[in-house]
Amino acid sequence: MTPAELLTESFQRIAESGTSVVDDLTEDQLGHRPDPDANSIAWLVWHLTRVQDDHVADVSGLEQVWTAQDFVGRFRLPFAAEDTGYGHTSDEVGRVRVSAELLAAYLTATHHQTVGYIGSLGETDLDRIVDRRWDPPVTLGVRLVSVVNDDTQHVGQAAYVRGLLET
Repeated sequence: MTPAELLTESFQRIAESGTSVVDDLTEDQLGHRPDPDANSIAWLVWHLTRVQDDHVADVSGLEQVWTAQDFVGRFRLPFAAEDTGYGHTSDEVGRVRVSAELLAAYLTATHHQTVGYIGSLGETDLDRIVDRRWDPPVTLGVRLVSVVNDDTQHVGQAAYVRGLLET
């Protein structure tokens, strides 16, 4: 298995888990928060997709799916187009109210762009420095693993909240 194949498999699992966790849920269920300050399924899946979209677009030189395919307009959220949810307040988390179909469509479109880009990479590409603001500087491989890690944590959190709906 090549590094690109390993990354593709990792992102495939995020896409499958993310679409599964929202499947057949109503907007109210997606917006459920087990505590007034907790994250909802809708916010978690939106946020993990925004982070993947933002970070992969940045390192690939591609436009974000969010704007290129007008998901920003389709979601109609009260946030700036570049907002990924990082640092959102409890009130802002509660403003993410969307359908399961729209969340799944955005995650799927972002996934396709991500794996398309990863499929073009060779092993030496993963050593390319993409962020010199850190010590040591961040390589492409480290950035992609960071996105996988963040997305995996958030999809697990969303699955946990979904499980609470069923109890």
